[in-house]
Amino acid sequence: MSTTTPNSPKRKIGLALAGGGPLAAVYEIGVLAALEESIEGLDVNDADIYVGISAGGIIAAALANGITPHQMCRLFIESDVDTADGAALFKPEILLRPASAELRKRAAMLPALLLGGVFHYARHRKSVFSSFERLKEALPAGILSGEGIHRYMKATFARPGRTNDFRKLRNKLVIVATDLDTGEAVRFGAPGWDSTPISKAVQASAAVPGLFPPVEIDGHHFVDGALRKSMHASIALEAGVDMLFCVNAIVPYNSRGLAPMRNAPGKLSSGGLLDVLSQTLRSILHSRIASGMASYEKSHPQVAILLFQPNQDDAELFFTNIFSYSNRRRMCEQAYQNTRLMLLERRAEIGPKLERHGLKLKLGVLRDTSLSLVQQAPSRQALARLRQTLDDLERYLKVAHSS
Repeated sequence: MSTTTPNSPKRKIGLALAGGGPLAAVYEIGVLAALEESIEGLDVNDADIYVGISAGGIIAAALANGITPHQMCRLFIESDVDTADGAALFKPEILLRPASAELRKRAAMLPALLLGGVFHYARHRKSVFSSFERLKEALPAGILSGEGIHRYMKATFARPGRTNDFRKLRNKLVIVATDLDTGEAVRFGAPGWDSTPISKAVQASAAVPGLFPPVEIDGHHFVDGALRKSMHASIALEAGVDMLFCVNAIVPYNSRGLAPMRNAPGKLSSGGLLDVLSQTLRSILHSRIASGMASYEKSHPQVAILLFQPNQDDAELFFTNIFSYSNRRRMCEQAYQNTRLMLLERRAEIGPKLERHGLKLKLGVLRDTSLSLVQQAPSRQALARLRQTLDDLERYLKVAHSS
């Protein structure tokens, strides 16, 4: 989004969205809705450049196509309600469909590989392991299909006023994936890679190794764009933005926080292998983002860079099942409210940065504790009333203290 003030030149705004699976998509929707509501002059659907990887690529592509955060909330979060315009609803279950073609292909290879191992062992009579080493080729490159992402995005961008073609977008969109055979990051949407459909680029960027098979595009095989960098915000900086909004949902969980979730273990090791691996991956990705932010501040001191991410003692973002409808709604609302509170608490720091670029915090909106992003469905209002009352009281006390 280009912003101007009477005494300032044209300003360029960028948005960089990190990955992190369905959790990141839910979190980013809540954050973006809060930013647009709370910052006067900010239109997140009119940024000069969008950079997204994995789940962040889904949100970035939707923004570039004019889909607002509130519309995304209805499509991605409120995905069991009807929409007035008949838009396709996103069901997280599409991410859990097996990669049938990949599994069948690998299974078909097994007899020949097994027979070859038998002949090799009979001929050489050496190590059994070396004779049957090629059996590893029968292991699938991924167990879940990413085609659902491609088909959903393709259908969504086929609606009037939208496009699945990078070249037809009003503003710049870059989706980053990693070329598996070279390890290099590829920028879909940049010259030379802008003929790939946006939906296919998003599928490639979200192909987490081990979960989803690599995505073949023009003879290349692509996997998750986070293999090289966790956010690729440098792409927006290279485009000459004056202000850059970065959103990252993945942070390591501090299990020694003051208010751990009721069902969360005190020690992560007690949660087993998945909790250990999750914390390890989160720590690696977060450290890369922290390092990148520090380097960007040194290399581009003239650019106002704002990073939005969860608190590390937020157990819900670590332990909650994101495929649960109620959890998805609660986490999106939590991201929305926490972002509003953060903007209010850090207004002395953030306000001047925004004002230098023609933007302004809406303090009245930030102090309004009645605002909400996710509306409770009638059938769920009774169950949620107590939780909402307690959340509202806590938020009111924090806002009152910040004021």
